[in-house]
Amino acid sequence: MQYILFPGRHHLLTRFQAEYLNKLASEGTSVVWAVTSANHENTRRNPVPYHRREAAIERFSLAERQRCLVVPVFDTAHTDRFAEVTLKNVEATLGLRLTPETTLVACSTPEVAQLYRRLGFTVAGVEAEFDPVPPRPWDVLLMLAAGDPQWRELAHPASVDVLERYRLDAHVRTVVNDPVVGDEGGLTTTRDYHTYAESFEGSAARKWALARDHIRPGRIVDIGCGNGAVLALADREPALRESDLIGVEVARHLYEECVHRKAQGEFTNPNTYFYCRNVLGGAVLAARSVDTTLSFALTHEIWSYGDRLESVRRFAEAIYTQTVPGGVWINSDVCGPAGRDRTVLMRLSTTDGASPDSARRDLGELALGEVAAYVAGLSTRARLDQFATDYRFPMDYTARPDGAVEIRLADAMDFLTHKDYVDNWLSEAHEQFCGMEYADWVALLREVGFEVDPVSRAWRNDWIVQHRLARPDAGSTHPAGKPIASLSTLDGEPLDWPETHVLLVARRPRGT
Repeated sequence: MQYILFPGRHHLLTRFQAEYLNKLASEGTSVVWAVTSANHENTRRNPVPYHRREAAIERFSLAERQRCLVVPVFDTAHTDRFAEVTLKNVEATLGLRLTPETTLVACSTPEVAQLYRRLGFTVAGVEAEFDPVPPRPWDVLLMLAAGDPQWRELAHPASVDVLERYRLDAHVRTVVNDPVVGDEGGLTTTRDYHTYAESFEGSAARKWALARDHIRPGRIVDIGCGNGAVLALADREPALRESDLIGVEVARHLYEECVHRKAQGEFTNPNTYFYCRNVLGGAVLAARSVDTTLSFALTHEIWSYGDRLESVRRFAEAIYTQTVPGGVWINSDVCGPAGRDRTVLMRLSTTDGASPDSARRDLGELALGEVAAYVAGLSTRARLDQFATDYRFPMDYTARPDGAVEIRLADAMDFLTHKDYVDNWLSEAHEQFCGMEYADWVALLREVGFEVDPVSRAWRNDWIVQHRLARPDAGSTHPAGKPIASLSTLDGEPLDWPETHVLLVARRPRGT
């Protein structure tokens, strides 16, 4: 055989692989390392970037005196033609056509091995040939993540060197053990990132308008930067042309969009950088190194996916630590109403959609499009029952004979501000918007050490009120155009719609 095709993710190489390949290869044989998921990094399934994997393979091959050829294979949806896709990647990258006559496939995954056998290739089973099965590379990587020192004995010195020299061993522990971020690098598996990217683009100008006058030039960091739309506007500001623009995003899909925008030349500032990091892991940047931190629509996610107030407090402390004396943190997000724990009456339309007898409990088994279509067809009142079923947080309410429901004000506003996100219904049901009200924020920031600028305030988004909360009920026959939702006291006195958002401008005092 002229070639050994060795497909896999290859985040870590083992001493066993070296011994096996040395026995398998004859003089003049080239090992073709097809590195799958090469476009993925910073995820639980793929914690190590491709270029570091490639570096380890090259060092491995040099140490073992093997001739190697390394080919990146981008991630694909599950397909029975995966073997063909890999072979075509090899041909496109190297101009080398691998055939059953010239090539032996080394693969320990039975399902993948079978795909190559169907194409006529002979397959060597690597670890799968032995009983008991020796630790596979992924097993060794999990040892590393678990802090088991035995991983160094099982891993090839080439991997140990690259992982430790570039501090990827610590990075692997962080990513693999992350309790928040999923296998594919997102907060949830039910989020449509395409619609999120579109919403970021549409809201960027409004967010930038809130922050622009409070920016301190220097090192400017947008945490939870989405697709980079706000930093793109900062990039156009002449007064910030000498500043560093840094975006931090946990969701791999959005981070990759930021990198793509930069590669396409959208940022004229050469000191624009993006990082894929989880802010719940602690301080994002070095102490006293940041002049301005921006966070838009982020802190409610920290509350929701972390340990509620404790996680928000740790985040605020991390921002304080990284802020220079005199620096500023500008935070804009959804917010709970003042007096959020009081009980109110909420009336919802039953005529603007379907009103089934009970909420469904199987939406998690449906495709995103099916979920969106089902929820969109429900009446506002029926959506309340469905939301309470899918919501991650406790939500109690009592239905009254007159059709109203008695409910905590914060729960009412959480439902009303969530109910129209049908495209990402299950993802949004993981998040609580009204966990903190403005007074809670002010108290927390002062405890951490910030000074709260007088410009800070809670405010009501009247567009949401007009288009989502108080819009006329199209199915109602009421001559005055009865709204789809309304709030009142328990005595029936109408309540005005409360604040929905908060703007916080917090400064680290000089001399601290």
